[in-house]
Amino acid sequence: MNFTKLQAAGNDFIFIDARNMEHDWSKLAREICHRQFGVGADGLILVATSNTASLKMRLFNSDGSEAEVSGNGLRCFAKYVIDRHMVAGPNLTVETMSGVRTIEATVSRGKVIHAKVNMGTPRFKAEDIPVLIDKPKKSRGEVDIKQLLDYPLTVDRRGLTLSFVSMGNPHAVSFLSQPVADFPLSAIGPQVENHPMFPERVNFEVARILARNKIGARAWERGAGETLSCGSGACAIAVIARIKGYIDDEVDIMLEGGDLTVYWNGVGEVYLSGPVAEVFSGEWPK
Repeated sequence: MNFTKLQAAGNDFIFIDARNMEHDWSKLAREICHRQFGVGADGLILVATSNTASLKMRLFNSDGSEAEVSGNGLRCFAKYVIDRHMVAGPNLTVETMSGVRTIEATVSRGKVIHAKVNMGTPRFKAEDIPVLIDKPKKSRGEVDIKQLLDYPLTVDRRGLTLSFVSMGNPHAVSFLSQPVADFPLSAIGPQVENHPMFPERVNFEVARILARNKIGARAWERGAGETLSCGSGACAIAVIARIKGYIDDEVDIMLEGGDLTVYWNGVGEVYLSGPVAEVFSGEWPK
């Protein structure tokens, strides 16, 4: 089984052209993504055929669970399929579990070096995230978004203030006053991810505002643990920060693996952009 490993700001994925292939993908993801006994990656991404878009992307986390979407995964997807002439490029549409996404790729010397993905419109209803909290109504029966922006939660005797948003997958964002490097993410992350209030688990991000166009961040990804970057997480951080008035329309999210740029004007769709690179290719025994 041929595979290729790609990364986007350190968020790494193993790609397999699965258009004419059947396999136990969940089991393979656990094996091939293992850092010591496998190739090592945050997730396994499959290229599949689609009736509604250029191609279809399936994503399995390193724990074998299937995820709805990945911003960085989509950007790597564009490089993988365009570089191999599966689609003409530089633009393509990709079917995901959370809908069809559009990607614009930048090509240099015949290879994709940068990609921008339309991540869709953020959703704030508790049932869309999903999160189990009381949902107070406004006078017209609308959901009060304030309840989703500053929700207090105590985890391991640490008080957190969480803001919830769906970017096609669930996110809980906490803004800090101290450097994100000082936050005990390895201890708190799994407890937030698996908290009973999140019936489908959650991606957890901690962030610190550095300027109106710059945010420092770390991400704990559902099914993968701490990753060097998270594309949908960067979008979630930017959306919440924009709603709170911390930033302007465009912001650089500075993660350990590199910087990602997010654009959102407060309404409509969110755009994520950044560099992508191929690491190596190989063969995995079936």
